[in-house]
Formats: sequence, structure tokens, C-alpha cells
Amino acid sequence: MINLKKLLPVVLLLGGATALAQITLPINTTLQKTYTKGTRTQGGAPGKNYWQNTANYTIKVGFDPKTRLVSGTVGIDYVNNSPDTLKRVLFKLYPNIYQKGAARDRAISPSDITDGVTIKSLSQDGQLLDSTKRRIANTNMSLKPKAISPKQSTHFDIAYAYTLNKTSHIRTGQVDEGAFFIAYFFPRIAVYDDIDGWNEYPYKGSEEFYNDFCHFNAEITVPGDYQVWATGNLKNADEVYNPKYVKLITAANTYDKVTDIVTEADLAAGDITKKNPTNTWKFEADSVTDLAFATSNHYIWKASSLVVDPKTNRRTRVDAVFNPAHKDYFEVINYARKTVETMSYKFPKWPYPYPHETVFDGLDQMEYPMMVNDNPLEQSEDAIELTDHEIFHTMFPFYMGVNETKYAFMDEGWATIGEWLISPEIDPKITDLYGISAVNGSAGSEQDVPIMTLTPGLLGIAGFTNNYPKPAFGYLYIKEMLGDELFTKALHNYISLWHGKHPMPYDFFNSMNAGAGINMNWFWKNWFFDNGIPDLAISKVSHVAKNYTATITSIGNKAVPVHLTIYYADGSTQTAGKTIACWAKGNKTTTVSFAAKSAIKQIVLGTTYDVDSDKSNNVWKP
Repeated sequence: MINLKKLLPVVLLLGGATALAQITLPINTTLQKTYTKGTRTQGGAPGKNYWQNTANYTIKVGFDPKTRLVSGTVGIDYVNNSPDTLKRVLFKLYPNIYQKGAARDRAISPSDITDGVTIKSLSQDGQLLDSTKRRIANTNMSLKPKAISPKQSTHFDIAYAYTLNKTSHIRTGQVDEGAFFIAYFFPRIAVYDDIDGWNEYPYKGSEEFYNDFCHFNAEITVPGDYQVWATGNLKNADEVYNPKYVKLITAANTYDKVTDIVTEADLAAGDITKKNPTNTWKFEADSVTDLAFATSNHYIWKASSLVVDPKTNRRTRVDAVFNPAHKDYFEVINYARKTVETMSYKFPKWPYPYPHETVFDGLDQMEYPMMVNDNPLEQSEDAIELTDHEIFHTMFPFYMGVNETKYAFMDEGWATIGEWLISPEIDPKITDLYGISAVNGSAGSEQDVPIMTLTPGLLGIAGFTNNYPKPAFGYLYIKEMLGDELFTKALHNYISLWHGKHPMPYDFFNSMNAGAGINMNWFWKNWFFDNGIPDLAISKVSHVAKNYTATITSIGNKAVPVHLTIYYADGSTQTAGKTIACWAKGNKTTTVSFAAKSAIKQIVLGTTYDVDSDKSNNVWKP
């Protein structure tokens, strides 16, 4: 890569360009109204009238591994902070994706089709609500309760049950005969926000989630020989574990080294948990968007912890919980620990916000608050990239509360650049950026649409490129343009303004502009709003003696940084180039000058980091 410090003055000059300051981002009327209502500001900060609703959840659930029955109760203290009187409340019943006749875009086994979530009873403020008050359609349950006035709270009690899926593992379900990852397992109130009101989007399997920041207390009852790991802190370790393991868990919370909390020998001895027919595990988590748990009677557990905030010496414990038959998983604890360390100190350089992160050996590749459900992989490179990608989601969407359902690029794009930057920190041999061939190959096709296209409307390859590599390249190019220090400042402005809240894309764009002190709307518009093809070419190379000038033409209309590698006849190389800022004024050509060290063999345009749909014009030979 080129020297970013030398290019930074060019970027700073752009901040004062009057023409650039006049560029505005196109915005629809729905989002524009948030400015007129004062809930959000065009400077990127929450407005003086910003609000969001919240709730306290008290969950008491039992799980029977033999029947896979999940049954229990949930009490919800819901607070309406909105200016609206809520005459209708929308609930999410995510397990209904397995209900007979449900709309879904993922195939499931016929053996996993169920009657969905059974609502045994539902009451509000102690008053039983008749079943005619509710209507269930797929994963949405609409309820007509006693109206909830602005700034008022109400209490719901729900008794429910459903059968966990066995084979069609869509982010949750049975892993094997004695291991289960159980997510989205309780009725919850949907997000009611200042943009759309109720989040009406049904869960169909592909799009992900949008939930409020809430407080959770969960009591999870399982057979006595099963352990449980979950979002939040285990509050009663001494009631469910024998003393030896309580000591090991306590030690792991303070040790940098890897602690073997549960080994194969421990499993064989059978003295890990209290010898009761069932044990109830109590967890508590505050200001998180969801709670998930995993349980097993034959998994081992490795743990380590590290200081994530040197100012307070706050530590995060990292866990790897897995089937010992999966030998590749023995290194996951090291990958996970290095990921948390790198996130805290290098990128995004923000102290890891939660007390633990548990990577569970499952059948998916999915993130949850403080939990990860990752399948085992044979290649270490794949395991590293999967581990750091899913853990990086801690920041986006969980710490930042983005609406994944509508704007998947606001979390998947960040997890992708996190994977690109953190994986080489774990293994320097990992240099490839996955997804670049998909971006290049689909550029200009019917399915190639702007990143700002709502996620549910994406078709074909765009469901991958728009959510993962395209936004990640955009973030990467801005990072290079600003330089690490200024990019970190801008990103931290976004994080500090919106963590624990619900940012929309414009909040991100505007807070990044404000944090950097530079109007970058030309870039946001070109890369996120406009359609186009990335295609650069070396159109001319001229020189006077050893002073060379390469003219680069943007054949396409998508801005891409310019990186040249000069190969010399003696085998040495040299790099030169410009950041993406060189296209800020809408120009179609730019020049790169350099002094040649000796006889040039060839000049090559582009690196692993640069998308380019046609590379046939990227090589110049004298």
C-alpha cells in the first residue's frame, strides 16, 4: 500500500472545497422527516427529540433435550418513550419460521415443520387478554392491548412453548444428540422507532434482525448433566457447578493464560455440575438487543481473559466451548482472544464492551450478543476468518443497534472489513480479501444495484455483494483516504454518538463527516448511492529521463483508489499512487508521478484491495 501520511494533506484540502461542500445525499421522505421531527440531525448526532423504547425481560424457560420442547414464561416491563399512543403492539415470534405454511426463503426439512409457537396465555397488567385480541401471521404477532400512552409503561406476561428444530439449522437448533444452540426462543416486542413505527418485516430466514436495547434476566432449566452458556453473566455458578469449576471460572476471569475449565477427563468423571435431576442457570445482561443460550452434556471448555480497557483495567473473558472430536476447534480460543485484543487496541480501537464472548461449536456461522455459533472447519485460515468475522459483529449490530433487516451493509460490511484487517494479525499468511471476484464479476449486471438498496429487495448475487464486500471496500477506501488516525477519530465519533441507539445510514455518513471534519458526501454518493462500474486503466505513460508520469483513466463511474506497482528489470519493485480522493471532483483522469530507480520491466495498476471489472488494461510495458 502507498504511504498514507504523505497523502493526508490532499485529503485535508478537500475538506475546504466549496464545490464538494455543496454535494448533498439523496434522501427519501421517510428519513427526511426524522430531521423535521428533531429525532435526528443532519450533523450525524441524535436530535433533541430522539427517543427509543426499551423493556425489562424476565425469562423462565425449560428445555428438554429428548423432546426438544422449549417451554416457559416471559414477563415484559415495556416502556413507551415515543410521543405516540400505542393502540397496537407488535411481537416477534421468530421460531415461527418453522411453522407450517410460514413464508420463508430458506429450505427446511419436512421433519422440522411444526405448529409454531403456542401462546398458552397472555396478560397485560395482570388482566388476561382474550386470544381474539391477537393475530399471528408468520413471525409477527399483532396484539390489541390496553393503549400505552407516551412516557408510560405496561407489563405483559406470556406463557408459551414450541419444539426446537432438529435438522434444519437456521441460526438455532440441535447440533447433535447432546448439544443445542437455542436462539430467538422467546416472544419479544418488536422495535417501534421514529422511522417506520413498528418493524413489520417478517423474519423469513435470510435477512437478520432488529431489536431494542433491553435488560434481561433469564432462568434456564435443563437436565442435571447439562451445562449452559448464554448472553450475560452467570449469577449462580455455585448453585449449578461443583466448587472445582467455580474456582476455575473465577480464575479464568483474571488470567491471561488459557484455562482448561472442562476437559475430557472431567466429562468422563461426571462431576462437573450439581447432581440434581435438573439445574436452573441464571443469567443477567443489561443494554443488549437479545439473549441466546447454548447447552451440552459433552462439550469441553477453554477460557482466557484479557484487559480490554487499560484506563479501568476492565477485562473480557473469551470462551471456546466445543466437541473435543473437532480437533481444529482447539485453536479457536487463541483466534478469539486475539480478535478481542485487536478490536480493543487496533481496529476499531474501542474497548471490547461486554464481559465475555463465547464461541460455541455449532452448525452455523452466526453472531448473537456475547455468543457465537460457529461450525468447525478443517482449514485454519477459514476458522480464523470465521471466528473474527462473527466476533466483530459485537460492535455492529449489537453495540450500535443497526437495523440489519433493512440495512445489512451497516453490520455485515463492518464485520467483513474487520475480518480483512484482523485475520492477518492472527496469521500473516492471510492476505486475500474474499468477495472481490464477485464484485468485479457482477459489476454492471442487472443484479448490481446501489448499496443503499434495502436488503429485502436484493436479488441474486447482490444479496452477497451489497451486504459484505462492496460496503467493506467502501469503508476500507475511506480508511486509506483519511489515514488511520483521522479515520479512527471519525469512526469513534459515530460509535460514541450512536452506541446503544438505532442509527440509520445517514447518521453514519453524517457523523463520519463531522468526526473527520471533512465533507465526504461525494464519496458516500458515488460508492453507496450511485450505480456504476469500477474500471480503471493505464491510458498513458510518459517520462523525461527517470521522471515518469502515468495517466490513469476512470473508464467506469465508480471511484477506486489508484495503486501502481513498478517492476524493475533487476527484480526490485516500487509503489506509487493516490487515494480515492483523486476522483473527488468528478474528473475522469488523474496522474501519478514517480522517479524510476532503474530500467522498468512493467507497471501494474491495482492491488488485492482494488476492485476493477476489467484488468486487461491495467499493465503497461515499455
